[in-house]
Amino acid sequence: MAKRDIIVVGASAGGVYALKELVASLPADCAASIFVVLHVSPHAPSYLPDILTHTGPLVATHPRDGEPIQPGRIYVAPPDHHMLIEYDQVIVKRGPKENRFRPSVDALFRSAAYTYGPRVIGVVLTGMLNDGTSGMWSIKRLGGTSIVQEPENAMYPSMPASVLEYVDVDYVLPISGMGSLLTELITEEILGKPFLSPEEEERMSAEINIAAEDSAFEQGILNLGELTPLTCPECNGALISIKEGKLIRYRCHTGHAFTASSLLAETTKSIEESFWKAAKSLEETVILLEQSGKQFAEGGNSEAAEQFFDKARQARERAKSAHELAYRQEKLSEDGTL
Repeated sequence: MAKRDIIVVGASAGGVYALKELVASLPADCAASIFVVLHVSPHAPSYLPDILTHTGPLVATHPRDGEPIQPGRIYVAPPDHHMLIEYDQVIVKRGPKENRFRPSVDALFRSAAYTYGPRVIGVVLTGMLNDGTSGMWSIKRLGGTSIVQEPENAMYPSMPASVLEYVDVDYVLPISGMGSLLTELITEEILGKPFLSPEEEERMSAEINIAAEDSAFEQGILNLGELTPLTCPECNGALISIKEGKLIRYRCHTGHAFTASSLLAETTKSIEESFWKAAKSLEETVILLEQSGKQFAEGGNSEAAEQFFDKARQARERAKSAHELAYRQEKLSEDGTL
């Protein structure tokens, strides 16, 4: 019988420290392949593979697209690329962002669950917001095993806490206990893959293909969820809602995906940006009105000059109000963080 030989790990803020502790606890003869997504800047190289290689007994690398999967190897998603796994190879693509991130924890977890089912162990560590919750739901739905870091033990508890809220998690423990647990789990034999309805099968396959750079529109994403009146903050495309257990998330017809929390955070960010744009436009209006007033004053038309100066004073007050609204704009998400 098959065994659990695919370990997928997701982390964000505080993740380097957590990953170092986890990797250091793994055995040198680990029979599983390990895949790591850490949210990193898309504009700078990542040295995480070198850090993890020098921290523990296993070699860590940024995989190339199409690279065959090997046991006892750690694969780290490169900056600004999704890392997926299928057909015993690693897929590295620049598909649409999920939860404002590329690489996305959800994209990796979903592809692992769809391809390997009960062979997958999902691990969510420290991080902000809730990337990884939907992916962990998919892992559980397809018979995999779920592990989250104790939120009280995490530097940033939002990601593990979100998984606990929406997913029936198998194990909750500090990182110090994960190495021995993983070593035990990968030796156990597993049952077969649960049945998916045709609708679930189609949607999950489509979402994996979208992350792998296939067109969301051509994949028929608009027919795979409930159309909403909301628009995508990334591209202004139409959003559909997708329900996974208690979790509701969104995807647009160009492919961007959001949980409700990340959509709320991005929307409130857009509101603040709109206030700043309004302030800029009003201040430019003040400049133009004052210049026109000066020109009329220099030409001896004091009545017209005063009218322009009065309009400039009104615009200046509205600009101040826009500034105040921008300063006071509250940053929101479901868990109260950004």
